[in-house]
Amino acid sequence: MALTLKLPSAGGKLETYTLRGTAPVKPAAGVKFNRIAYSAAHVVADPLAAIDPWLQSAVDWDATIAYRQRLWSLGLGVAEAMDTAQRGMGLDWPTSLELIRRSLDAARDVPGALVASGCGTDHLAPEDAKSVDDVIRAYEEQMAAIEKLGGKLIVMASRALARVARSPADYEKVYGRILSQAKQPVILHWLGDMFDPALAGYWGTQDADAAMDTAVGIIAAHASKVDGIKISLLDKDKEIAMRRRLPAGVRMYTGDDFNYAELIAGDGFGREAVHGKSDALLGIFDAIAPAASAALGELARGNIERFHAILGPTVPLSRHIFTAPTRFYKTGVVFMAWLNGHQSHFTMVGGQHSTRSLPHLAELFRLADAANLLEQPELAARRMKTLLALHGVE
Repeated sequence: MALTLKLPSAGGKLETYTLRGTAPVKPAAGVKFNRIAYSAAHVVADPLAAIDPWLQSAVDWDATIAYRQRLWSLGLGVAEAMDTAQRGMGLDWPTSLELIRRSLDAARDVPGALVASGCGTDHLAPEDAKSVDDVIRAYEEQMAAIEKLGGKLIVMASRALARVARSPADYEKVYGRILSQAKQPVILHWLGDMFDPALAGYWGTQDADAAMDTAVGIIAAHASKVDGIKISLLDKDKEIAMRRRLPAGVRMYTGDDFNYAELIAGDGFGREAVHGKSDALLGIFDAIAPAASAALGELARGNIERFHAILGPTVPLSRHIFTAPTRFYKTGVVFMAWLNGHQSHFTMVGGQHSTRSLPHLAELFRLADAANLLEQPELAARRMKTLLALHGVE
C-alpha cells in the first residue's frame, strides 16, 4: 500500500504527497575505495538530561558512538568533533575532547577504521584573544590533548585568529608553529564564511584568490606535515584551481556539499595524481552514508556512470540541507538520522533542531525520498507525521 501524508509547501498550503517506495541502494561488501572518504559526523543529544539546552550540552554517548560504528561499517572514515558535530554551536571543547576520546577508543575495535579529529581554539573566546600568540597557545593546548590520545589532527579554522590577525603573515606565523610541532601529517580546514560568518577574511584577506595564495604558500612550506586540505567554499572552480596547485602528495579533501560528485570523480588534469581528483571530508556523507559508500565502491571498480547515477540524485537534497543560512545545515543532518531510525528523537544540543522551518523539513523529506535515501519508509512517514502533528498539522 502506498504511503501518503499531507506536507506543507513553501507557500504554506498542505499538499498530498505519496512516497515513491524505491528501495535504497545497498553498498557491496568488501570494496576498497580509491578515494579517502571521511564523513563529518553529528552527535546525538540526550533529550532526558535535565539541563538548560541552549546553555549546556548533554550527549547520548551510546547512540553517538553507534552512529560512528555504522559509518565505519560502510567504509567511511569519521571526521570527529567538527562543525557537523556542532563544534562551536552547542558542543564545547571539554565535551569535544571526550567525544574524540570515545571515538578513538571505539575505532580500535574496527580494523582499518579512519578517524581524524578537529583541533581548534574554541575554548578561547575570540574577544579574549589579544594576539596571535594567544591563538598559538590555544591551538597547542588542543593539539597536545588530541595527540596524547593518539589522534590525527584536523586543524580547524579559528574564530580567534580571524579576529586578531592583521595580515597574511600572522596566518603564516600561526600555522608555521602548529605544523612544525605536529607528530603526523595533518588535514587543514578552510571553512568559508557561509558556514561561519566569524571566519570572514580568513588567511588575512577578503579576496579568495589572494587567500588561496597564502594557504598554498603555507602548505608548500610545510608539505611533509600536511596530509591535505579540506576547503568548504561551495565553489567548485576555486577548489579545482587550488587542487591543481597543491604539492605532490598533498590531497584536496572536498568540503563542497553542492558539487561533491563532480569533484570526487575528478577531471584527471595534471601530472600529479592529487591534481586530478578530490578526496572527501563532507558533512553530507553523514546523511547519505549508504549511497556515498555504494557510489564510491562503483567508482573504485571503474563504473563512473553508476557512480553518478547513485550520487547524482543526492545532490539536490544536499543543496537543500546546506541552503543559506548554511551554518544551520546540521539540523537537516540530524533530521535524516531520525527519519532513518538511527536515533530515537529529533532534538539537538544547543536547541539547534529549531533552526529550520517545517516547510524546509517537509521539502527535505521529499528530496530524501526522491534520492532513495529513506531506509525505512514506513518509519520515516510515521515520524514525519509526528513532527507535523507537533506543528498543528493533523
